[in-house]
Amino acid sequence: MTSVSIDGTGGMGRLVARLNRGGQRLRHWGHAHPWVLDTTVVVLAVVLFCLPDLLPEDLEAGDDGPRKLLLTLTELPLVATLALQAGLVLPLLWRRRKPLMAFGVIAAVFLLQWSLNAGLRADIALFVALYSLALHGRLPQLPWACAVMAGAMVLVALRVSPPVSIWGALFFLMSTATAALALGLMIRIRRAQLAGLRERAARLEIERDQRSRLATATERARVAREMHDIVGHNLAIIINLADAGAYATDAAPERGKEALNLIGDTGRQALGELRRVLGVLREVADSPSSEPLLSPQPGIMDIDMLCAGVRAAGPEVVYRTVGDMDMLDKGVQLTTYRIVQEALTNTLKHAGADTRVSLSILVEDTRLEIRVQDTGPPGVPQPPGEEGHGLVGMRERAALYGGVVSAGPATDGGWSVEVTLDLTPQGRAQ
Repeated sequence: MTSVSIDGTGGMGRLVARLNRGGQRLRHWGHAHPWVLDTTVVVLAVVLFCLPDLLPEDLEAGDDGPRKLLLTLTELPLVATLALQAGLVLPLLWRRRKPLMAFGVIAAVFLLQWSLNAGLRADIALFVALYSLALHGRLPQLPWACAVMAGAMVLVALRVSPPVSIWGALFFLMSTATAALALGLMIRIRRAQLAGLRERAARLEIERDQRSRLATATERARVAREMHDIVGHNLAIIINLADAGAYATDAAPERGKEALNLIGDTGRQALGELRRVLGVLREVADSPSSEPLLSPQPGIMDIDMLCAGVRAAGPEVVYRTVGDMDMLDKGVQLTTYRIVQEALTNTLKHAGADTRVSLSILVEDTRLEIRVQDTGPPGVPQPPGEEGHGLVGMRERAALYGGVVSAGPATDGGWSVEVTLDLTPQGRAQ
């Protein structure tokens, strides 16, 4: 019993699916060849409904009711019959492009025909026109069309009332008109729903692509910031060490050798950090299960090593912290490290090796403050700062935690950078 039920349900489902696909193919073919489909409908109407009216009727055969109805109706001449049939059927050619016009013409011919007390099988065209108006026409036009249709049905019921009950005829005609109207509206609503679903799917696909591009741009910006911080800082140290080594080569060869060793160590450190950053972008094609070798992101604990590298390049760095640094999450620590790294890099670029840098990090409640101030190059006023990539990068990183960056000349000389980060979850950019 169970297997039979499943097979029957599956067979019915396949039949419905085939009918649905067939209807879709027919609709697409009709959109591609509108005149062919409309002409086919007209030809079928002529064959099925017009030709039988041109053949002589056998009044002796059939039931008494239809015989009385035929005797009640007026028999028109052949020319008048052909003209009325043409007026009823030919407007179906533009039933989809101009449904209101087609319905109006057919309704006028229909009313003219029944005012002459003549009945034709081609009258079915009026119901087809009402169906097409409900499917393809404008919705505000339907009430007027329904009023005209109701009047036409009342006229037909009155004309056939002697042999047929007027209420029975009116019920049948109104039911047929309602079925045509409901079928057209149902198909229209169904098509609108499918069009809405297709539009929504297309919109979701566009939004997905936009989110993908936005994520890619965000990741590129993040990698660009990391590359700028790593390369800029280490190159600044290498340049200062190279300059110092060049001056010390003749006077103190040992100092020159030490500078070369420091340059090598700084270069290797920069290469390792670059490999770590670029490792997440590299796709491993040989073994999908293998992962790139990664190392932890730098944090506040690595600032001591950062300061040591800057001291090796010449500047004197005084570093102090206040507060519990261990309670900070990794994101805040990375942001703090990169901001300090960029500030020290700017000091190496603009203040040179003979300067003194004061670096302090303060954690208090839900606020973290970073202050980096240098004394500037000795005997030379500090040049006005420019809004370069470094300062822009600091602002972008601070904005992730609702932070504010202030940079400019210090009151007692040199250059000062002050950053305040909001450590509350509400203060972080989403």
